[in-house]
Amino acid sequence: MIEIEQISKSFADIKAVDGISAGITEGSVYGLIGTNGAGKSTLMRMMAGILKSDSGRVLVDGEDVFENPKVKKEIFYIPDDAYFFSNATPADMEKFYASIYERFDRARFAEMLGQFGLEKKRRVSTFSKGMKKQLSILLGVCAGTKYLFCDETFDGLDPVMRQAVKSIFAKEIEERQMTPVIASHNLRELEDICDHVGLLHKGGILFSKDLDDMKLAIHKVQCAFEANQDVTELLAGFDIMKKEQRGRLYTLTLRGVEGDIIAKMEAASPIFYEVLPLSLEEIFISETEVAGYDIKSLIL
Repeated sequence: MIEIEQISKSFADIKAVDGISAGITEGSVYGLIGTNGAGKSTLMRMMAGILKSDSGRVLVDGEDVFENPKVKKEIFYIPDDAYFFSNATPADMEKFYASIYERFDRARFAEMLGQFGLEKKRRVSTFSKGMKKQLSILLGVCAGTKYLFCDETFDGLDPVMRQAVKSIFAKEIEERQMTPVIASHNLRELEDICDHVGLLHKGGILFSKDLDDMKLAIHKVQCAFEANQDVTELLAGFDIMKKEQRGRLYTLTLRGVEGDIIAKMEAASPIFYEVLPLSLEEIFISETEVAGYDIKSLIL
């Protein structure tokens, strides 16, 4: 488990991370969402033990991560702009990381290079941005670490490769309880892979929530009523987070259990109604608007 306790980090007069606390459980996929400059990369570097926090601490499996080689052997960090040695090939990078991570699976690495069409003896400097990103991910997965930190992992990957990487992550989580932490500025990239998401803004976390709990607690309903019905009175019993009206058609974002919402809607006797699935983007927009923030101006 990763425990982040009130960590802060400044660079001169810029407050990059400001009093962040969070917990990341093993075997989950944690997403860090936020605009450029929100503090995602700085937070990840402190979690990986690359940067020392000005205050607070990061514990990985109960131990401080900074200047702790034993703990760092369980972490593989993939930065947004991955670094490779000058004139290195994938074979060279494999040799380097295998010397650091004792569980590095060299046979699997060779197999996955073939699956992704990456030449083992070709210079990495001749790879495209997407190919370099793929290589970084394969090195991280084959390192066999417990935690994999990914900064803008899917940036530069085409849609097919994005799905391939998500499938690999899902397999690693199922087979060996790998815990990926993925930073992104795009909600849509994380919707079908993350269990828990934290929203960063100006160095702090606006909120951090479990996606399943959020999806079970918020629902979207479209409904229409007769012209002579008092809609305000009929909807008085609902916990309405957002209401939109077009003629007699209402689109409601409601907080509550689906069964209770359906029962109340039946009692209201609309002409028709239907419960619609909510996307992660819609959930976050609803939650942040209630908290007084306009998420659309932050990350969309």
